[in-house]
Amino acid sequence: STPEACARELADMYCSPDSDVLISCGGGELMCEILPYLDFGRIASASPKWYMGYSDNTNFTFLQAVLCDTASIYGPCAAAFGMEPWHQAVSDAFGVLTGACLNMHGYDGWEKESLKTPECPTAAWNITEPRILRSYENGQLCSPDRTELDFTGRLIGGCMDCLVNLTGTRYDKVHEFNERYANDGMIWFLESCDLNVMSIRRAMWQMDQAGWFEHVRGFIIGRPLAFGQEMMGLDQYEAVMGIARKYGVPAVMDADLGHLPPAMPFICGSMASVRIKGNDMSLKMELV
Repeated sequence: STPEACARELADMYCSPDSDVLISCGGGELMCEILPYLDFGRIASASPKWYMGYSDNTNFTFLQAVLCDTASIYGPCAAAFGMEPWHQAVSDAFGVLTGACLNMHGYDGWEKESLKTPECPTAAWNITEPRILRSYENGQLCSPDRTELDFTGRLIGGCMDCLVNLTGTRYDKVHEFNERYANDGMIWFLESCDLNVMSIRRAMWQMDQAGWFEHVRGFIIGRPLAFGQEMMGLDQYEAVMGIARKYGVPAVMDADLGHLPPAMPFICGSMASVRIKGNDMSLKMELV
């Protein structure tokens, strides 16, 4: 299909009274190319429903919140629901879809090497790595055994690969969103796919210079696909904190978010309370 046809199909499915929920089949890669043809006015005036996906779906989940003032779910794509048994993260995502679960905790471990193949696209996640959170208060790394951070704000974010691509375009209405919810403050949840650590730093710089982090109350940073990478003395932590540190707000890194599963489902546009205690993160979301 052409980008124009894809945009029309997405709007038709979203606005159709016959569909209750839309779950993306995959990451998209060039989803940005449908944006010029997507009727956001029509979507904003439609009866709201859940759209869920991650990675390149940021082009819709993020803009649905920013342009349409409608919440969306940054969560697993359809194939994840084919794994047996379901991981708790999949159950959490289903709970968000059904309204049964808006509160959750982080998971014990994560997958470094996937077992998925073209012949077995629904393989269960290969959990081999322990989750180890890195938390920051006032820009300084916290001692794991003494970490206790609480912050609230409106969740906004997604995949940095896509977000930086939107920065400065006609779809960049982040300033208006920030001002609309200035009293709530913002919690930015961010993760990355194809970006190396230098690209992550440049993306953070660009979003910062565009004023996106106005009214920020905290950062939740997922495990990057380039986990453990270091280039010219820059690692995944300073790639983010080198820009975020100046805001002096709580930040947690290597959170359960992004392309190295499992990932918590984040309701983009919702109000959230985040608690970091030791090596655990709890997330409570509210649709207000």
